[in-house]
Amino acid sequence: MMGVSGNTSRDQGELAEKQARKYLEQQGLRYVANNVRGRFGELDLIMRHGETLVFVEVRYRRSGRFGGALASVDRNKQRKLITTALGYLQQHPHDGPCRFDVVAIGEGADGIEWLQNAFELSE
Repeated sequence: MMGVSGNTSRDQGELAEKQARKYLEQQGLRYVANNVRGRFGELDLIMRHGETLVFVEVRYRRSGRFGGALASVDRNKQRKLITTALGYLQQHPHDGPCRFDVVAIGEGADGIEWLQNAFELSE
């Protein structure tokens, strides 16, 4: 597993997204799009898992000291991702199910943590 290193946070983010995409493809998901910008935010990756459209938030973290991947995607961030995904779906209709996953890329032995159905549209 290659470590994520780069000169800037942006470099690290791009490398983490590439690692996440490769990992998810190895798990049988198919790539749809990346860095999809909307009015309220950005979707790091959009993948297809069978008939399910998967919106993936990629998080690079050096350690789990301050909580895991899910803890790093708070309610406010979840709302932004959901709103951005709904905007994407208006432009690219999808009749099947959708879900939100979080992939955490860690340094060293932390590796990759993939949380499927990390959060849902609620309230």
